[in-house]
Amino acid sequence: MKRSLVLVVTAVAFTLTAAALHAGCPTKGVKELTGAGATFPYPLYSKMFAEYVKACNVKVNYQSIGSGGGIRQLQELTVDFGASDGIMDEKQKAEAKNGAVLHIPTVAGAEAIVYNLPGVQRGQLKLTPDVLADIYLKKIKTWSDGRIKAINPGVNLPSTDIAVVHRSDGSGTTFIFTNYLAKVSPEWKDKVGFATSVNWPGDVGGKGNEGVANSVQQIPGAIGYVELAYAKQNNMAWAQLKNKGGAFLEPSLESAALAADQPNLPDNMEVMVTDSANPKAYPLTGFTWLLVYENQKDPAKGEAVAQLAWWMIHEGQQYALPLEYAPLKGPALKKAEALVKKIKINGKPILN
Repeated sequence: MKRSLVLVVTAVAFTLTAAALHAGCPTKGVKELTGAGATFPYPLYSKMFAEYVKACNVKVNYQSIGSGGGIRQLQELTVDFGASDGIMDEKQKAEAKNGAVLHIPTVAGAEAIVYNLPGVQRGQLKLTPDVLADIYLKKIKTWSDGRIKAINPGVNLPSTDIAVVHRSDGSGTTFIFTNYLAKVSPEWKDKVGFATSVNWPGDVGGKGNEGVANSVQQIPGAIGYVELAYAKQNNMAWAQLKNKGGAFLEPSLESAALAADQPNLPDNMEVMVTDSANPKAYPLTGFTWLLVYENQKDPAKGEAVAQLAWWMIHEGQQYALPLEYAPLKGPALKKAEALVKKIKINGKPILN
């Protein structure tokens, strides 16, 4: 009889623990987590973490230092999780001190090509992939260049020199942008390539999305690339970009969501969705990921990280749309759930 009672009590305790786990709050008393990385999702993560402390009494200290910095801090085990808009390469993965790193997508977002051309309104400028690549290769140097004028009839383009603005720090926003340029320009792929940090052909560097936005605003004739939320918050003019289907599109949540909503996503979600074949998709779109060690050393911290990730891809998604990010849905959400469930303590999954 006593044995049966113990089994019943144990079963109830296990059920309660499982319920608490999937409620998205840690059960082992962790009150603080640290993370660092991407500036691309910073407006959203700030909101998510402000709500998470209310929901679960766990404070998340997140430093928006750029994806490159987030990868380095995760490698060195100085944060509980990293964040990046770029996929870690094999060298970066090999240098991670605690083994395999999971790339858990949280949302997708669009990057805007922003410019400072007095008299040219938001969405009035059109750019084709080859022209954008050649601007950044410094082959097209003035706004009155014939190739730009040919795709912008009727737009009063000045003879101003083009000041090309790029990220100076290691950046997932740069990873998305250069990945796109490498897909649409063989010369860019050969000479520059794509990564969180590249050898830029020239001009002005700015730290973070904020730095690029500020530089573009301050320099007449400047062009740059920033996350859509930053462009909107700063009331910046952005270009229409020609997609693979031949349509000129402004950056938007709807067109970014179409790029991210693909049926054949890989299980590890290490995938770039730039230059989508969907004829209605905006071409400069990417996922942003939490970087989490698959095998956690600290049981309490491991559970807390898994719970935070689960909460972000479920309850936290309600904050995405108001802040100009495309929430996870369909196959992307299912893949993200499976990745969170791969987080382990001593070889055993934390979430079942």
